[in-house]
Amino acid sequence: MPPDEADNATSTTDGAVDAGGLPSRVAADLTRQLAGALAPGLYLVATPIGNLADITLRALSALARADVIYCEDTRHSRTLVAHFGIDRPLRPYHEHNAEEQRPRILAELAAGRRIALISDAGTPLVSDPGYKLVRECIAAGVTVTALPGPSAVLAAVSSAGLPTDTFLFAGFLPPRSGARQSRIAELASAPATLIFFEAPTRLADTLTDLAGCLGTRPAAVARELTKLHEEVQRGSLAALAEHFRTSPPKGEIVILVGPPGDTLATDEAITAALGDMLAHMSLRDAVKSVADRLSVPKSRVYDLGLKMKSDRSR
Repeated sequence: MPPDEADNATSTTDGAVDAGGLPSRVAADLTRQLAGALAPGLYLVATPIGNLADITLRALSALARADVIYCEDTRHSRTLVAHFGIDRPLRPYHEHNAEEQRPRILAELAAGRRIALISDAGTPLVSDPGYKLVRECIAAGVTVTALPGPSAVLAAVSSAGLPTDTFLFAGFLPPRSGARQSRIAELASAPATLIFFEAPTRLADTLTDLAGCLGTRPAAVARELTKLHEEVQRGSLAALAEHFRTSPPKGEIVILVGPPGDTLATDEAITAALGDMLAHMSLRDAVKSVADRLSVPKSRVYDLGLKMKSDRSR
């Protein structure tokens, strides 16, 4: 806002903020968007993951002008659109009817209709079946427009305190422990922060399997993001597994695990592990074994091994 309006945004005696010209500016911007025509095509509209105030003005204007809104659960999405006074037809599009609905949607788009696609919460196509629809739209020459906004994946990774330069979202892990451990093993060497969705009833078991496969990597569990009871618990995988086994969680959950080499292992833990290994193998083999087991760089383990040998020779 201009400096004169910014100066008017002052705090009142009870701590509330006088927003100055902000409400009128927001209303004018939304009115201007609503007055324009929405071009034909498919619109991928991100919606709040909990806090309805996270909706964007662009999302509201697209939903209000769409000919039809496709969503995972019409009952859930009806609450969202009703909250903002949007009265557009809602139709279901989910994994159980996607094969049947896609030809209908493509026919509507070919006829020049304006279609919005939303998920139950967050950004469409993240852990939902929408990518097949987008792929066929692209093949048919239909314009596909993404309207960015809330995302549980991005909210979690930005607040976890783990490396963000490279991260890998792997959706839900298999519900059975054997298959889950196999999938974790496939991902173990990925040089990235790993991100998973998980059900609260499986959280402790999943964390236990992650600890068994990935060792002492730092991790975080983000729960109920943007909602009243939002929390982020941080620590080792084993410690988090114990915490959530004794304090079962509720709500929507994101698990994040640091990449290989981003470890909580102390020099003492590495030295102790090396001591056990050096009793029956060479330094080279012991370094490789400990580095793999504790997810630490071989150079760090080797330096500690040389120090141990030097101390023993004195």
